[in-house]
Amino acid sequence: MSSMIVEICKRAKVASVKMAKLSSEQKNAALYQMANALEANVEKILAANLLDVEAAKVKNLKASLLDRLSLDQKKIQNMAKELREVGALTDPIGTILSSWTRPNGLIISQIRVPLGVIGVIYESRPNVTSDAAGLCIKAGNAVVLRGGTDALQSNLVIGKILQDALSNTDVPTDAIQVVSSPERKVAEELMRMREYIDVLIPRGGADLIKTVIEKAKIPVIETGTGNCHIYIDEDADLETATQIIINAKVQRPGVCNAAEKILIHQNIAKTYIPKIVTELHKNNVEIRGDQTVCQIIPNKEEVKLATEEDWYTEYLDLIIGIKVVKNLTEAITHINKYGTKHSEAIITKDFTKATQFLQEIDSTAVYWNASTRFTDGNQFGLGTEIGISTQKLHARGPMSIQNLTTTKYTILGNGQTRK
Repeated sequence: MSSMIVEICKRAKVASVKMAKLSSEQKNAALYQMANALEANVEKILAANLLDVEAAKVKNLKASLLDRLSLDQKKIQNMAKELREVGALTDPIGTILSSWTRPNGLIISQIRVPLGVIGVIYESRPNVTSDAAGLCIKAGNAVVLRGGTDALQSNLVIGKILQDALSNTDVPTDAIQVVSSPERKVAEELMRMREYIDVLIPRGGADLIKTVIEKAKIPVIETGTGNCHIYIDEDADLETATQIIINAKVQRPGVCNAAEKILIHQNIAKTYIPKIVTELHKNNVEIRGDQTVCQIIPNKEEVKLATEEDWYTEYLDLIIGIKVVKNLTEAITHINKYGTKHSEAIITKDFTKATQFLQEIDSTAVYWNASTRFTDGNQFGLGTEIGISTQKLHARGPMSIQNLTTTKYTILGNGQTRK
């Protein structure tokens, strides 16, 4: 067992006890200091990030993932802005969710409290370092951060800046811990620190999440991969459908709420598929279609024949799959089979069909006539998120500060004993 990991976790555990006692004002003051520190160290962060980006280019990291890795002055300013926004959120800690008095006079209350120590394992997105740290602090937790190898230099510098910013606040500097080793075995050791870490949150691709779920000895909140679908019904406004598809696929193809598949009703396939293929090609999107799509667009340079594996794949790139379906029921069945329970959309004018889709799709976020790109804590008005949970316990959807808490019961008595 790595002494480094044990020591990091011990320090975080001690800090978590102090964190649980802090007031909202103390935590908010620390968040504003952290935001100021990021803005004061833009050049240092950019220099570290440039090292990561250049190394990623040597490894031929695809463009969509480079976009997630790369920072600029605007992105760092946004990281600082989001820390201040977290500070402005209502503090959930100490909230009495319910309270009642039993016939024997006991007064029982359910109160929101911190989780304790949260471990976050993530890939290639250095902004997660500040987002996760800020959210955990606001919710009264300590956090252990283990970023991906691709963003190692960026994460270390950002983590040190945030820790140093805490030195003049009431939040202990040990409340933020950054794992400096890029070795996989060190990450796996972190997954076994059940004595010190209360919950583990993986944030990244399917392989990372699968590894954490299989190897962790700590309770895991599974943040999901996004094999997201858009179903175009026969009565859809096709101009609206095209705008939504292009936005959902092209705006940021490397994020989990980007559209990866289009399902099209058979009654509009012959007229709509040539139009959407043309628009997707204008935006440099590679298309993989089923047999029907390939019959409508027989040119293999325009549409490649999709395999069974394609329907399960989250591309995180300018690639999309298109399938023709008989009706709404077949679309729902396909999505519930191949989707990752993240974000799905239906484009239709029919209220009854939309209602059926919203009710029967088993996903975290289900849309009617809107882009899947809105599945995001800020877009939902929840503030910055630590990830989007696609499981059903203990949180589902964008996880903000409320999801980084648990509850406990306090019972007030005056000498009652059980008979």
